[in-house]
Amino acid sequence: MRIARFAKAGQDPAYGVIELAVDGGDHPDTIATLTGDPLAGVPVNYTGERHELDDVRLLSPVIPRSKVVGVGKNYADHAKEMGGEVPSSPLLFLKPNTSVIGPGETIIRPAGVESLHFEGELAVVIGRICKQVPVERVSEVIFGYTIANDVTARDWQASDGQWARAKGSDTFLPLGPWMNTHLSIEEAEHLSIETRVGETVHQDGSTSQMVRGIAELVSYVSGSMTLLPGDLILTGTPAGVGEMRPGDEVHVSIDGLGTLSNPVADA
Repeated sequence: MRIARFAKAGQDPAYGVIELAVDGGDHPDTIATLTGDPLAGVPVNYTGERHELDDVRLLSPVIPRSKVVGVGKNYADHAKEMGGEVPSSPLLFLKPNTSVIGPGETIIRPAGVESLHFEGELAVVIGRICKQVPVERVSEVIFGYTIANDVTARDWQASDGQWARAKGSDTFLPLGPWMNTHLSIEEAEHLSIETRVGETVHQDGSTSQMVRGIAELVSYVSGSMTLLPGDLILTGTPAGVGEMRPGDEVHVSIDGLGTLSNPVADA
C-alpha cells in the first residue's frame, strides 16, 4: 500500500492511499482520501473521496513527531569516497523535523554555503512507540519506507566539527513521494537506488550494499532512544554523492518507492 499526504486547493492536507496504473486496478493514478493520520495510533477509514493525482499536490508523507536519526557511512564505498572507513559501530546524527520538505519543494542553499551535496537514501518510518527492540522483532515497529535526500552542506560539516548545522538546516530533508507499507525488511534490503542531477546519474547502487541492515539499525537506535510513530531512520547513502547547485533539479529513485524530485535555489 502507498500512503501519501496531499493537498488540494481550498482543503486542508490529508492522507490518502495511492493507486497507480501499474497496479492494474479500477482507479489508476488516483488517491483515495483517509479519515485521519494512519500514524496517530487510531483507526482510519476511507472517506469515499477520490482524486486524480494530477489534481493534488503531494506533500512530505510524514512530519516526524520527534526526530530523524541519520546513519553515517553505512555504505563501504561511500565511507571510502569520504576519506574514511566504516565505523566500528553505527554513526548516528539527528536532523530536526523543521528540515523536512516534500516532493517538488525547493532545497535552499543557505548564504555562505559553497558546497551543497545530495545523498539519496532509504528511510525507515517507525509505526509505534518502542525502546530496546530486539533484532528479531524490528518488523513489528516499522510502518513503512520512503525516499529521503539527506542534504548536506559539506563546508559547514568540515568547519563545524559536528553535523547539526550542516545536515539540519531548513529544507535539508526532502521526503516522498509516499510511504510504502507492504515491503518486508528482506525486500527493502534489495532495492536499487539512483540519484540524478538533471539527466546525469551520480549514484547507482542498491540497499543490499548497506553494511548494517535495517533490523540491526532500528534495534541499535532504539537501544538508546525511545522511537515514536512517525520518527525516521535514514539508512545511509551509496557512493557517488556530489554537488547540486541553484538551478539544478535532483531526482532520487528507489525501486518500488517512486522518485523524489526537488529543485535547488539560493536563499
